[in-house]
Amino acid sequence: MSLKTLKDVSYFKLNNEINRPVNGQIPLNKDQEALEAFFRENVEPNTMKFDSAIDKMNYLVENEFLDETFIQKYTPEFLEEFYAFLDNQNFRFHSFMAAYKFYSQYALKTNDGSQYLERFEDRVAINALYFADGDEQLALDLADEMIHRRYQPATPSFLNAGRKRGGELVSCFLVQLTDDMNSIGRGINSALQLSRIGGGVGITLSNLREAGAPIKDYEGAASGVVPVMKLFEDSFSYSNQLGQRQGAGVVYLNVFHPDIISFLSAKKENADEKVRVKTLSLGTLVPDKFYELARKNEDMYLFSPYSVEKEYGVPFSYVDITEEYDRMVHNPNIRKTKIRARELEDEISKLQQESGYPYVINIDTANRANPIDGKIIMSNLCSEILQVQQPSVINGKQEFEVLGTDISCNLGSTNIGNLMDSPDFGKSVQTMTRALTFVTDSSDIDVVPTIQNGNRLNHTIGLGAMGLHSYFAKNHMEYGSPESIEFTDLYFMLLNYWTLVESKNIAKERGKTFYNFENSDYADGSYFAPYIADAPQPQSEKVQTLFEDIFIPSAQDWQELSDEVQKYGLYHQNRLAVAPTGSISYINDTSASIHPITRMIEERQEKKIGKIYYPAAHLDNDTIDYYTSAYDTDMRRVIDIYAAAQKHVDQGMSLTLFLRSEIPEGLYEWKTDTNKQTTRDLNILRNYAFHKGIKSIYYVRTFTEDEEEIGSNQCESCVI
Repeated sequence: MSLKTLKDVSYFKLNNEINRPVNGQIPLNKDQEALEAFFRENVEPNTMKFDSAIDKMNYLVENEFLDETFIQKYTPEFLEEFYAFLDNQNFRFHSFMAAYKFYSQYALKTNDGSQYLERFEDRVAINALYFADGDEQLALDLADEMIHRRYQPATPSFLNAGRKRGGELVSCFLVQLTDDMNSIGRGINSALQLSRIGGGVGITLSNLREAGAPIKDYEGAASGVVPVMKLFEDSFSYSNQLGQRQGAGVVYLNVFHPDIISFLSAKKENADEKVRVKTLSLGTLVPDKFYELARKNEDMYLFSPYSVEKEYGVPFSYVDITEEYDRMVHNPNIRKTKIRARELEDEISKLQQESGYPYVINIDTANRANPIDGKIIMSNLCSEILQVQQPSVINGKQEFEVLGTDISCNLGSTNIGNLMDSPDFGKSVQTMTRALTFVTDSSDIDVVPTIQNGNRLNHTIGLGAMGLHSYFAKNHMEYGSPESIEFTDLYFMLLNYWTLVESKNIAKERGKTFYNFENSDYADGSYFAPYIADAPQPQSEKVQTLFEDIFIPSAQDWQELSDEVQKYGLYHQNRLAVAPTGSISYINDTSASIHPITRMIEERQEKKIGKIYYPAAHLDNDTIDYYTSAYDTDMRRVIDIYAAAQKHVDQGMSLTLFLRSEIPEGLYEWKTDTNKQTTRDLNILRNYAFHKGIKSIYYVRTFTEDEEEIGSNQCESCVI
């Protein structure tokens, strides 16, 4: 059915009626009518029919839709049993948006796009069989998790698993540059290659010498980071994933880099076209020292990466600015310039008001909490990946004299409400860990050897979560209330515990740990000390009830886990990361990630189709009072929720700040003179997040008086 024809069918009209109140009531029944009409008018008449699941699978293999090698690992008898199990679950979508998103974005279609070849059950089946890699029990367990939507692989994994002509399973990548032309050239090639295969790419520019720095002792020869930013933006625009969507990337710069002002200015709407970056995302790396200098309203010195590397013998990113600041200020061999810290703080806020950028990585916070030997120097396109990296050395032939480690993001998400209803919470998380382990084990990005090397050594995964606000509303908890914070603390503690258990089990089975495990805080047991000293337990009556049938590890359980990890090791260097969830939260009929919803009836503009409306999950007269918009929520309460989770998440979380240009009266007590959003508001919130231990801030989204959302164009290349 063509897109032109789709505009005239009844289900879009029915769905759009949700946005037209009847007698002051939201007609939620129209969404169910739209869902039924969608299947009646679109799915059923346009789905290719087969006599059996095995016949369908044979057809898909013969016509090169599926790769037969993973299917051949199972017997025909098992496959019959497997598909019978899935059919017996009687899966149903709960909203029109969920079904529409699945069939438009994920379901296999014939080559001409005229017929569907998969139901949701079929895509789940292929994912489970593919990730289980011949293990029949694991395949059944994975199918059980996915069909009940307790676990959802990230879009690249869910979409491409098992496909003959599929892409990579990986969501995004992180690549660092060092201060030489060979590294820059190799980095641009990496961006082209990674963008081509479908991932968002993070690049750190902090090691590059500033504009005006010497090259081969010729003063003023260096052009700085802005021209390199333009090269990367053009690379991402050119390498556009078969013309289906633009490549996407983010560049990061340390706030103590001398080019920081020009870096930020390149994103301004009134910037000169020669330097302006329109589609490239920006992120800042912020050491503790910056917050101290801004708080004291002092000058801050910006240090030349070229002279810092000459003095310290390592790239700029690997020098602890906070610890070395005073020595660097007084070192005559290090070039430096001076600005006011608060002026830079205000520049960051002004740009966030205008564009939603830059992202903010509290880099010292990330490294303080890092249990791995090494240094975190950057993040990814959605600011939730925080892993150690090692720099490479590249010669004039673009060959690696020293092969460093860069990062790929192997992601999946728990659906909080459904996982809380699991018959066995721990087994569910262990099964999810196995699925993600297959993703990291099978990923082999050889076009970028540093990515390939980092993945082979470290086996990193990132299990996250979505549906937190939906769960709060269903259980009558205000977002940011003490009970909601307590719940979040316990939920993420359990994710941490069970991923550690399963990572230890895999290390024991294989006799293999992640690289350099012996020098981690896991190996000496120090990582576990806080849990052993004070194992979190439910306190309030409400939260006790919610976790009534779920095992909560005691101090003794943590001690036993510590002993076993020290004995057998861990397979995964990193395990948890909370990414933004786009389409996968829709097909799971739940709220995105762990932030509040923005609207009770969300409006989505679908290309070539028009507007689709998505009512919040569980929305009814019982829950409506618990669905306060993020734009009307005190962002400190959102930060409190993220801080509760961050204690247990070894990587980061895509924390978005939501504000109105006209802030509701009384929302923030410091708003005494005007309700207009100011740079001071953002400065206060960033400092609050820093003091609460938040590692990263993703977008700042501003809802304007004319109902425009600034900073709402989050990148679909990285949103999982």
